[in-house]
Amino acid sequence: MLCAQPALSADPGAAPAQLSDAALRARSHAAACTSCHGPSGRAPAGSTIPPLAGRPQAELAAQMQAFKAGTRPATVMHQIAKGYSDDQIAAIAAWFAAVR
Repeated sequence: MLCAQPALSADPGAAPAQLSDAALRARSHAAACTSCHGPSGRAPAGSTIPPLAGRPQAELAAQMQAFKAGTRPATVMHQIAKGYSDDQIAAIAAWFAAVR
């Protein structure tokens, strides 16, 4: 299930003063992903962990929901995804989809 999201920002790399509260929260949640998925969601070349930057929002949200539901196999993502609400997952997906 996808929820409508407020416009986050045309530029996920914008300075904090330029971002809305919703965008700041989304960026904060998305920052947790970068330790494995690479800076700004750009995984290093040759990594077995997929990049997130620029992927379709619906695809990212669906994958996170599948991890959360336990229907997609994973080593740690199922535990991580369970820590996010559906709205947070939608915001994270929107954030990474906007990264170019």
